[in-house]
Amino acid sequence: MMNNSSVEVSQLRVRRGKMRFFDGLDVSIPRGQITGLLGPSGCGKTTLMRSIVGVQRVESGTVTVLGEPAGSRVLRHRVAYGTQDASAYDDLTIRQNLRYVGALLGAPRDAVDRVIADVGLTGQADQLVSSLSGGEGSRVSLAMALVGSPELVVLDEPTVGLDPLLRAELWGQFRGLAERGVTLLVSSHVMDEALRCDRLLLMRAGRIIADTTPKGLLADTGAEDPDAAFLALIERDQQQHLDTRRSRREETGE
Repeated sequence: MMNNSSVEVSQLRVRRGKMRFFDGLDVSIPRGQITGLLGPSGCGKTTLMRSIVGVQRVESGTVTVLGEPAGSRVLRHRVAYGTQDASAYDDLTIRQNLRYVGALLGAPRDAVDRVIADVGLTGQADQLVSSLSGGEGSRVSLAMALVGSPELVVLDEPTVGLDPLLRAELWGQFRGLAERGVTLLVSSHVMDEALRCDRLLLMRAGRIIADTTPKGLLADTGAEDPDAAFLALIERDQQQHLDTRRSRREETGE
């Protein structure tokens, strides 16, 4: 694996039931940056993330994470995964939740207070999770992902349901992590979050239709905002798909 990559996915094929999500997917995730994985619901973002953290059954292909096969035991302390579902126990305080996770990961005791401070929850540390607002709950989930000081953090739509101010605060925390050398892969279907990333992977129907940067996305499409740019890419992808099918029909005489 290249030294500047945290993740290398090669010819990944994933089938869930009768549905095939990926059919030979290739992608790499650079180190020390925020990579945004964007696209509509159902396009395969969560399946790709599950494949990277090693909890998704794959049909074929390879996923290499920090130089090791995805899901390897040695990655347990190096990779963190924040799912869309609540990850904290409602009947425990923030501090108790983090101490529990820290004990499982063998993290030093001072890691709990450090992470609580990092996500801006020092004043709420001894509150029950059930008493927190939605934005505070999202920060607890982030704290639980960070308590083991991971090198790669994979977050599945961490800002869903948050108001613009809370989303901005959370993205500020993501930026601080990247500046400390942590690699982040963050999924979203909110296209304006694309502008907060260093790198963009745009998905549609199980395929990467653009691997670019925020500036490159707008320049390539001539659009003024990410929503318009993504729609332009979808239209371009649909046209290319139609052209390919037409060419195949002409070649086979069908």
